[in-house]
Amino acid sequence: MELKLRASMASIPRAVFTNSSSFVPFCTYTVPDASRRRNGNTGSRSTHKITPLRKEKHPNEQKLKLDHQNQNPLNVDLVALCEEGNLDQVLELMGQGAVADYRVYLALLNLCEHTRSLESGKRVHEILRRSAFRGDVELSNRLIGMYCKCGSVKNARRVFDQMLDRNMATWHLMIGGYTSNGLGCDGLLVFQQMKQAELPPDGETFELVLAACSQAEAVEEGFLHFESMKEYGIVPSMEHYLEVINIMGNAGQLKEAEEFIENVPIELGVEAWESLRKFARIHGDLDLEDCAEELLTRFDPSKAIADKLPTPPRKKQSDVNMLEEKNRATEYRYSIPYKEEDNEKLGGLSGQMREAGYVPDTRYVLHDIDEEEKEKALQYHSERLAIAYGLISTPPRTTLRIIKNLRICGDCHNAIKIMSKIVGRELIVRDNKRFHHFKDGKCSCGDYW
Repeated sequence: MELKLRASMASIPRAVFTNSSSFVPFCTYTVPDASRRRNGNTGSRSTHKITPLRKEKHPNEQKLKLDHQNQNPLNVDLVALCEEGNLDQVLELMGQGAVADYRVYLALLNLCEHTRSLESGKRVHEILRRSAFRGDVELSNRLIGMYCKCGSVKNARRVFDQMLDRNMATWHLMIGGYTSNGLGCDGLLVFQQMKQAELPPDGETFELVLAACSQAEAVEEGFLHFESMKEYGIVPSMEHYLEVINIMGNAGQLKEAEEFIENVPIELGVEAWESLRKFARIHGDLDLEDCAEELLTRFDPSKAIADKLPTPPRKKQSDVNMLEEKNRATEYRYSIPYKEEDNEKLGGLSGQMREAGYVPDTRYVLHDIDEEEKEKALQYHSERLAIAYGLISTPPRTTLRIIKNLRICGDCHNAIKIMSKIVGRELIVRDNKRFHHFKDGKCSCGDYW
């Protein structure tokens, strides 16, 4: 069983908890049948289904009814329902016999990938396995992409290994999927398999491979791959040069990265200096950060207003976290009171975290309050509240899956690493940039995001 925390924009901060595997988005109620009541029979009742989040009837409601005489569904536009986000309605209709063509499966997988719904994706995958399109390369590629976007690379790799035929996109999706989930070394192994299959790499392949080297801090291997591009007649593009800068910057080789930028035969512009400034900030090289910012300002004056730390969200934006289990969703917002159990759990965790070496980084609190209040504000960041609720409401060792709409702050990143070691659970966090797999006090991103 997995627990999933989802974050999105809203006017105030909140948090939600859902169960998705057996969840059906309808509620039922009964009312007396009016026609029978007029005939004096009030004992019969009719059952009606409503969609809880909709106030109006669906415009295709009549199309959703079955032709009971022939026991066949009427002509229903399943693709249109997918585009409207009605995934559960589509699956229900397919269960009733509605015929799904190739376009419907594409739309279903696109919807699952867009909503990052792992449980829904598994349901679609199971239906696809029993369909006439089982084994189709394009649909299998969509499955790999969907699973990687949902943070389940094990399921993605299972689909990859079971494919009898693969195309270039298949290999790219698997390499990129591993990298985006903080498993760059596994992505590089897939690239080795690709070369053994005698499939010649192209420019996009090397861009993904260099990104995997950056994530894995494989500097020497990264340069070997960069040089090997010549063997395939590939001329490095700006994207390739930027990935090389990421490789050196992520490994802390900042001076080498600066020299590389100055000697690149093409004009890289603001992206290169912005990347160098970011790495200088991460590794604490203040002089290089100031130098990179000065050069960056020459290219783009608007970059001069960039803050040294993440800026607070706009007033109409807030950090919303959704904690998802099988059939429940609990939404956490910073400004509302929380259950007493949550506070107790957070309090207990805070003491254990300090003993394990956690020191609050109050630079990430941008409010003008005293130091003690800043530490308290950090403790009640919405993702921590959602994790606390998950810890008290799920069995031990349950994986907590977290999706945020905002970038995780540095203090929460350090705190969740320590939490994962204390509670003995894997905490998977997806912010607006990448996946973070926290386990045993370590993060898959290597503290780079």
